[in-house]
Amino acid sequence: MARLNIGRQLKLEPKRMKKALDEISGLGYIPIQVNETKLQFEFNGKVINYFPYSGWASGATIKDGRGLKNLLRQIC
Repeated sequence: MARLNIGRQLKLEPKRMKKALDEISGLGYIPIQVNETKLQFEFNGKVINYFPYSGWASGATIKDGRGLKNLLRQIC
């Protein structure tokens, strides 16, 4: 399924990726940018996937949900 406003996504995605990388690494984790849309890092021995544009986070040791603040609250 394609995004409705691809121009907006292309404009905002790099900014959100940088902010997510900075915030997650600021907590002492080592995020890896898998591709231009996905970050991964390890938390409690499990891999967490985070998609900065949509804000979706998923992994075995967190409650799946949307929003960087929600993710940061769970891992700090």
